This record gives sequence, structure tokens and C-alpha cells, in this order.
Amino acid sequence: MFRKVLVANRGEIAVRIIRACQELGIPTVAVYSEPDRLALHVRYADEAYYIGPAPATESYLRMDRIIQVAKEAGADAIHPGYGFLAENADFAQACRDAGITFIGPPPEAIRAMGDKVQARRTMMAAGVPVVPGTAEGITDEEALAAAETLGYPILVKAAAGGGGKGMRTVHSPEELPRALAAARREAKAAFGDDRVYLEKLIHPARHVEIQILADEHGHVIHLGERECSIQRRHQKLLEEAPSTAVDSDLRRRMGEVAVRAAQAVGYTNAGTVEFLLGPDGNFYFLEMNTRLQVEHPVTEMVTGVDIVKEQLFVAAGRTLRWRQEDIRMKGWAIECRITAEDPFNNFLPTGGKVTYLHEPSGPGVRVDSSLYGGMEVSLHYDPMVAKLIVWGETREEAILRMRRALEEYRIGGVRTSIPFHIQVMHNDAFIAGRLDTRFVERLFAEPNTLPREPQVVAVAAALIQRERERRTAIRLKPHRRLPSPWRWAARLEAVRP
Repeated sequence: MFRKVLVANRGEIAVRIIRACQELGIPTVAVYSEPDRLALHVRYADEAYYIGPAPATESYLRMDRIIQVAKEAGADAIHPGYGFLAENADFAQACRDAGITFIGPPPEAIRAMGDKVQARRTMMAAGVPVVPGTAEGITDEEALAAAETLGYPILVKAAAGGGGKGMRTVHSPEELPRALAAARREAKAAFGDDRVYLEKLIHPARHVEIQILADEHGHVIHLGERECSIQRRHQKLLEEAPSTAVDSDLRRRMGEVAVRAAQAVGYTNAGTVEFLLGPDGNFYFLEMNTRLQVEHPVTEMVTGVDIVKEQLFVAAGRTLRWRQEDIRMKGWAIECRITAEDPFNNFLPTGGKVTYLHEPSGPGVRVDSSLYGGMEVSLHYDPMVAKLIVWGETREEAILRMRRALEEYRIGGVRTSIPFHIQVMHNDAFIAGRLDTRFVERLFAEPNTLPREPQVVAVAAALIQRERERRTAIRLKPHRRLPSPWRWAARLEAVRP
């Protein structure tokens, strides 16, 4: 196993990786920017090194600085987490060149799947079903002709993109030129590459993904599916495993295709193959995320597989400890991404100081968090500050448990997405499992849901909390003793016939 692991990330995922290393007896190294000097991952790691000011381009995206720190600290492996450098093939190659193990797939696999156009070509060659669309980056004139062939509505997508960046939905020929220009601008700014391609919009569709694990000895398995249809602007907000739309036969077929996709690019370590599932039961390759996913805990909860530890074992050259026949999905898990955003104001990112924090607990409840009381939530990075995950024997129990956990969750000083998640847990369509990628749009379109005035919501929440305290608190008056319960028991005994 490794002598020391550097975690090239921040927030809850850095804490998650550090904990896994600690349980395996591996010393850890944290890196941090100026706003993160008091962050939780800095406190938990065995060592911590400053790498730059707040902007990610000057800190968490500094490949040279991170590798330099790894050498100074004596770390022989780097775990990138997700985001930042996690899917950067150049960083994986730089680690290899420096003699440091990159805990993730080889750079060749990252390159093959990172370019969405190339990934589509690779998948088609491997016999993996893909969404109908153009096979490579196209000009505006070619896009107009291709759109007529595909039929509207269509999606304009960035060739080097992901996470909803450089993506536009187009419903008519008149909208296409403007959408192409906007997608190209956004893709250029986010990825330094303005190439785009077109895909037929599958609607209504579910976003279902398959978790895979692969070692360096040719073994590839899948850990079942995750339902990720609840998303806004192509950003996931809530995930669950398994999916209400997937039975054992469909799970087997999707899993086999995901394994084939991984084998086609010589994939190793943990990864996720994402699919669109149509209303007719047909599924199509969407993309492959060559890293640990944000939503990996729901798979861990239903399979019992610690995916981060498996990443470490595989990167160290070990054979997978699991065979496909060992994987069984038990119960149901749901994850809510807790973000520092105002759901009543178009999910505007919020910052501020955490003045109060109470995290839920109890049977089947897990909190992956980077928060603590007194912490400053920065606006420089992704707004997700925690993940709340619950497990239940059935989906119904998981929903009820999530309701209870969300009601217990208290974060003072910062507006969060918790009220939105409570709304989802009480939504009839969600409870019935009627999901697709337009779920959130319909939720916000419903009357009397998610009121837009945060002041009204804040007052209502305060009144509800006050009423709960009034009903449940024992209020003691000064210099007055409570009556003894034994005295009341004696009186009851005396009046019994």
C-alpha cells in the first residue's frame, strides 16, 4: 500500500478520502488555498500545505505546485477527488512522469472519454448504443442541415464539455444559430475548446448511470445503477439507488454495456457510465465520467462496497476484491446535495458564516460534510457544502427517513437547498417514482410551491420552530420543583379498584 497519499481537492470529498486513508493506516497530505486555511480537510490530514490564493486557477488547478508538494511531503500517490484536476489527462500524465501514482484511470482512458465526440465514436465502434446525433464537431451550416435530419428538439453540446457547460436545448430552426453561438462561447470559456455537436433530445428521459470498478488485471464489474434525473440546468440535485425504472433484466443489460464501454478504452479504477433511458425502455450512452462521482455514497449504501477504498487498492496494483456475482443491491438509498444556494432566488449561490450547525443522525443516516460552526462558506468554489444520504429497507422507508433527517438538519447563517429537498420529499410524483430530467422544471411551475420571497419563508420557518419548541420543551420556573413522578404513581395506585 502507499506510504502517503496527497488529496488534491477540498471540501467534503477531501474529508471523505482522508477518512478512507486513515482507516487503512495511510498518512495523508492536504493542500489548501487562502480561504481554506481553516477548512476541515486541512484539520483532518496529517500534513497540510498552502498552494495559492483563492482562484482555483492559482491553487487547486496548479498541477506543477501540487506535484511539487507531493514530492516535498514524500507522497507516492495523489487522489484527485472529483472536479478540479480529476478528469485532466495532462495531470494524470504529469503524475506518471513524476513517478507518483494517480489514483484514477490512465491518462489514455481519460483522453478517450473526455472528448465527447471521440467518446461517441469509440462507443459506436464497441457496439454501445448512443443517442442519435452528429459524430464529430461541426460547423454552423452543417449543424443546421443535421438538425433537420435529426428532427427537433435537439441538444447542442460541447465536445470537450460536461456538467451542463456548453449545452443548449433547441426547439426550432430559428433558435439554433443563437444556441450554437452561446454554447460555443461557454465551451470556450470553460474548456478552452469551442467545438460542439448535436444530439437528438430524448424526452421524456431518465438519467441513469452505472458505477463500474476495474483493476489492472483485466477484471471489470459494475455495482448497479443510480437514478440521477432530478437535476437543474443539467446539474444533479438528488440521486437514489436503485432506480424505480430499472428491473433486474434491464440492470443486467445496462451493466453489461457499461462494462463493455470501460473495456473499450482500457479503463481501470472507479468510473461511471451515464445513460439516457427513454420511455420505451431503450437506453443510450451519454458519457463516461472518468473519476469518483459525487453521488457514489448511494451505491456504497446499497452494495456495502467502499468505493474509495477500492480505488486505493486498485491503484496500488491489487486485484479487485469483488466478483460480479458478489454484488447485490439491498434496500434503497437517497442522497440530497446540500448546497449554499437560495432555492427561492433562482438557486443564487450564497456565502457567509455558519453561525449554528446541527447535523442529523440516527439509523441509516450518513452526512458527508465540510461544515463546522464558525466556518466561512466561500463563494470562490462549488456551492455544495454537504451531502445527506439515507438508507432504508424500502424506498418508502428511505423517503420517510430523509424527511426526518432534513427536518433535523440546521445550518444557521447561510441559506441552503434544504427547503427544496424537503419539498421534493413531499412531492406526489417523486413519491410515486414518476421521474424524468424535467422534474424540477415542473416542480417550480406548480402553484404554491417554493415561494419566491425568502423573507416569507424565513418568518414561516421561525414560527414553525417556535411552535415546536413550545410544544416539546419543559419550561422550569425559578425556585419551583417539578412534581415527583413517584408521587403521581402512588396516587394512581391508591385509586385503582
